[in-house]
Amino acid sequence: MRAFQLRDAHVRPAYARDSSFVTTILLALLLALITTVLMAPPNTADAQDATVTPQSGNNCAAGEAIDGSTAEQAKAKLEAAGYANITGLNKGCDNVWHAQATSSGNPVNVMVSPDGAVNQETN
Repeated sequence: MRAFQLRDAHVRPAYARDSSFVTTILLALLLALITTVLMAPPNTADAQDATVTPQSGNNCAAGEAIDGSTAEQAKAKLEAAGYANITGLNKGCDNVWHAQATSSGNPVNVMVSPDGAVNQETN
C-alpha cells in the first residue's frame, strides 16, 4: 500500500499534463487582449484644434471638400500681415478663414483665403 501512495504523490492533475489545455487558455487570453485593443475608441483629442469654432450646421454642400489648412496657419498669416489680438477663427465651406482682430488698435474683421491672401472684410 505504501508503494501505491508514493506513486500517486507524483501524479499531476490532468490540466497540468495536457499541453493543449494550456495552449487553449493562452490563445483565449491573447484573443481577448487583441479584441480589447481593437475595440478601444480612438484618441481624437488632437483631431481638431481647440481654437477653431465648431462648424455645426455649416450648410456645406455634400460634395464640398474642406482643405487641410489649420487655425495656426491662418493665425500666423494674419499676424504676419500686422493684425493682433486674433480671435474667433472660423473656417467656412469655401475654405476661407474668418476672424476678428485689431489693426492699429481698431477692431476689424479679417479673412485668409485658401491661397493665403489676407484681406480685411468690409461690412
